[in-house]
Amino acid sequence: MQLTLLDPDHPHQAFPPLHKALKQPNGLLAFGGCLSPQRIVNAYRHGVFPWFNPGEPILWWSPDPRLVLFPEHLNISRSLAKTLRKQLFEIRYDSAFRQVIDACAAPRSEDGGTWITDDIRQAYITLHHLGIAHSCEAWQDGQLVGGLYGIAIGQVFFGESMFHRKTDASKVVFVHLVQQLSAWGYQVIDCQVSSEHLLSLGAAEIPRSRFVELLDRLCDQTPTPDAWQA
Repeated sequence: MQLTLLDPDHPHQAFPPLHKALKQPNGLLAFGGCLSPQRIVNAYRHGVFPWFNPGEPILWWSPDPRLVLFPEHLNISRSLAKTLRKQLFEIRYDSAFRQVIDACAAPRSEDGGTWITDDIRQAYITLHHLGIAHSCEAWQDGQLVGGLYGIAIGQVFFGESMFHRKTDASKVVFVHLVQQLSAWGYQVIDCQVSSEHLLSLGAAEIPRSRFVELLDRLCDQTPTPDAWQA
């Protein structure tokens, strides 16, 4: 099957139908286009996200099944609950977005690369300035020690990446964010693809078709007025 080439000069161009996404690699749907705010928001609203390595064209994905977390299904293990009770970290929102994405972009090993290219980084910083991309951070003794960032559209939060510099910092951030998102009226958190880490926290795979139905309904709903005002 031939992949669709997106026009970089037309950020509102529709994506191809999701059933045309490849089975292998799972979910590869289109390539090219641009990383403008309009293109990225349009992608997320339709169950698509960009992911590509340095030197590759922009690649757009919509895997099936999709990993999601419904806030009411958040699973906190006894060991994690014990860590939470210790209140080791100060949790902040949107106080250091650039630092969070830079930390997420850092190679995880000496010879490792990163999928968060300079273009991706700049695109999401722009989305943050527009009030669309957000971060949640763990601080300890005035130092940023963990965090995650993602996209908020309607009552859906699309998680992108997380990091930690202290044990359990990213897990604590994730739990606080899920609980806060629930309080703000968010209905579902997109985790994209399956991982043991996220499954252990209560995420589950659902068919892509169901995920798209959720997006159609929830992306046009609004969270509470105080969302992201903390």
